[in-house]
Amino acid sequence: MELKKRESDFLGPFDLISDLQWGLNRAFDRNMTKYRDFKTGFSPDVDLNEEKDHYELCADLPGIEKKNLNIEVEGNVLTIKGERRHEQKTGDKSYHLSERFEGSFTRIVEFPSEIQADKVKASYTNGVLEITVPKSENARPKQIQVEIK
Repeated sequence: MELKKRESDFLGPFDLISDLQWGLNRAFDRNMTKYRDFKTGFSPDVDLNEEKDHYELCADLPGIEKKNLNIEVEGNVLTIKGERRHEQKTGDKSYHLSERFEGSFTRIVEFPSEIQADKVKASYTNGVLEITVPKSENARPKQIQVEIK
């Protein structure tokens, strides 16, 4: 698919500056994270919630088939990999805008404490990936009785 830039006489010599600003805005948008996939520019939105004995991770992955998702855990790091494909559009179309992501991505989430990698559970429904990550026994809060004298 070839993108064609719409010609405009309005900006004239400022087209280059406008293009540069657009590129910088895309590079530093709200999804910018420590583990952003710079190769594709796509990083799925993720929420990470901490409960007493586990973490709940929720990732928005619209348009990605379950068979194209992979989840790996090593130490206290969880990696989500996936691929999104679109149907190839044929014909003589002139696109003015094409922002939908196509290709592969990697999203890495580091947990703030030890986790039980062998007990991680995941479900994927309607483009939303939900992962439950149990904390290690060492990482769970403990309550002890302190004798006051």
